[in-house]
Amino acid sequence: MFVLSLLGCFAGTWLSRPTEEEVLVDFYVRVRPWGLWAPIHQKALAKYPDLKKNDHFKRDMVNVVVGIVWQCCLTLVPMYIVIKQGQGLLATILILGITTLILKKNWYDKMNRDEEEYNAFMVKYGLNKTTKTAIEKT
Repeated sequence: MFVLSLLGCFAGTWLSRPTEEEVLVDFYVRVRPWGLWAPIHQKALAKYPDLKKNDHFKRDMVNVVVGIVWQCCLTLVPMYIVIKQGQGLLATILILGITTLILKKNWYDKMNRDEEEYNAFMVKYGLNKTTKTAIEKT
């Protein structure tokens, strides 16, 4: 089943028309993915000279790993309560607290700062009408 699905993905990719560059540039500007986007990034820079590349791959991967541990702890807490394992419960709550602090500092706080910069960029170029309206109201 996996091989058939994989073949279907490749067939769909090779047999369909490529996505228009304007759509890719618009996607790149709005989402700012990391990865192999150099040709699209260059075209986006030509249109939006102050566009910043997303260089947060390492930070994002650390946050994914910490987030997985955090999510596992959220699952383990009620289990330890049900099976009445106090020591495991306390250890899990401690790990949950530590990972929550890490995510707060390394993800949430930085997400807010990045969002302000993103919104200012989008308003400057008129790319997000809802953001522009919300900012004008404040």
